[in-house]
Amino acid sequence: MGFQTLIFHSSARVFSYVACGMLGTMIRLIVPQFFTTDILGTLAYYKDKLGFDCLGTWEEPPVYAIVARDQHRIHFRCAEPPAPNPNKYADELLDAYLFIEDADTLYAEFATRGVEFTRGLANTPWHSREFVVKDCDGRLLAFGNYHTQT
Repeated sequence: MGFQTLIFHSSARVFSYVACGMLGTMIRLIVPQFFTTDILGTLAYYKDKLGFDCLGTWEEPPVYAIVARDQHRIHFRCAEPPAPNPNKYADELLDAYLFIEDADTLYAEFATRGVEFTRGLANTPWHSREFVVKDCDGRLLAFGNYHTQT
């Protein structure tokens, strides 16, 4: 199996990726599974602060849950998270990056809900407009979209 270069155009920019193996759609979606020690508290945060809906929980008390917003899901499992990295916040070690349509609108929505931001809304040198949220379990979630202004 050799390497192949994939090129596609998006918003007047050309992206090039190297892919291993055969071309074709095999993976349709990747869903993060986050650990939490408080499923119900996490579900409340994602509903009240980030606007996600709970699609279901398993067992009583819940040990697993799925939330969704705009047809994208996050799974939560009741378990101790891995050992914390003492540099996580200083180095902004993200747990997830969520590509969104309109960073300004979502930032305003989250601000009215009292979400904790670790980085405010701004344009970046890598041509995105983004912000970072610290969730109720300490995860860093970046929300961003590509932009053409410099």
